Amino acid sequence: MTVNDLRTVLLRDLKGLQRQVLAYPDDRAPWVDVPGLPNSGGTLVLHLAGNLQHFVGAVLGASGYVRDRDAEFSRRDVGRAELSAEVQRTIDAVDRALYGFDAARLAEPYPLELGGKRVGTGRFLMHLVAHLGYHLGQIDYHRRSTAPTSGAVGSVAVTEL
Repeated sequence: MTVNDLRTVLLRDLKGLQRQVLAYPDDRAPWVDVPGLPNSGGTLVLHLAGNLQHFVGAVLGASGYVRDRDAEFSRRDVGRAELSAEVQRTIDAVDRALYGFDAARLAEPYPLELGGKRVGTGRFLMHLVAHLGYHLGQIDYHRRSTAPTSGAVGSVAVTEL
């Protein structure tokens, strides 16, 4: 696994997230509560954007981003255009941080302690890829539950690898 592999998958999935946001039929749909789902699609979009802008953009790329995790879960009624813009900022931050990233840093400890332990930067980036994919699937399910005729948007298209 190389830095470019991790960057490619993160950017592919973030572009899929962008398509998910734009496939909601209106600005209300991302915020509809679906029984059995703990978070709305809009909440998950804000969470993923904050997570990646912090852990990749700020910590690895020194972007200066300051995360407000509480707001990721408390903000509501953010329109699709603003959600889409936040995803685009995340795409830009991840791309800047990982383009030309020194591969030797993957073997180094991630700069922050996570859950009371230290993990390697490469392992943590793999975790972030999995975390994004997990929530991307939840967003797809949420969107299809709130807009059943919206169909597939190719979130994890193998052709984008």
